[in-house]
Amino acid sequence: MMRTVRQIHADSIAPTPWRNRGGQTRELLTRPEADPWQLRISLADIDADGPFSAFPETQRWFGVVEGAGVVLSFADRHSTVTPESPPLCFDGAEAPHCTLLNGPTRDLNLMLRRGSAQMVEVQPNHVWHEGFGERGLFTLCEGTLHAQGHATLQVAARTLLWFLPSGPCRFDPRAPGRAGWWLAWSADAIRQE
Repeated sequence: MMRTVRQIHADSIAPTPWRNRGGQTRELLTRPEADPWQLRISLADIDADGPFSAFPETQRWFGVVEGAGVVLSFADRHSTVTPESPPLCFDGAEAPHCTLLNGPTRDLNLMLRRGSAQMVEVQPNHVWHEGFGERGLFTLCEGTLHAQGHATLQVAARTLLWFLPSGPCRFDPRAPGRAGWWLAWSADAIRQE
């Protein structure tokens, strides 16, 4: 049974301030919707340097939406993540210290407790097709979603689409530059080839 594509506009979600007052988070989606979640997608505004919260037994992807980026300091390494960087994947239990490069940033987080997931950059006008149980798109700009066998969909910037139909998808941005990320999740681990 095909599900209706959900559109979640990030700007319509009320932010939750962090306990350390260093930022705020907009929770865009959890799967399942009841706790405990297995997949969580959120948008974070980081206003000040400070440590990330620890998420034991959680795999985490992190991508910069707006701002110059951050340096994440782990126990054994430092990773610089800018808008031009691919999403950084790391163990959520590591809880790195975050240093802003040049002022506040807005960042997309995908966190996985069970199964398998993916967060990959959209290549404008190129087809994306992955065989996960649930698939989505987070847009950085306005554009048009094309899904094989379905009507085109006009999408606003900073929108999460979820329950994309199976089969090839393509996102055509209206302006040059970064377009967004394809997101995917299966509750059971799948073999990556």
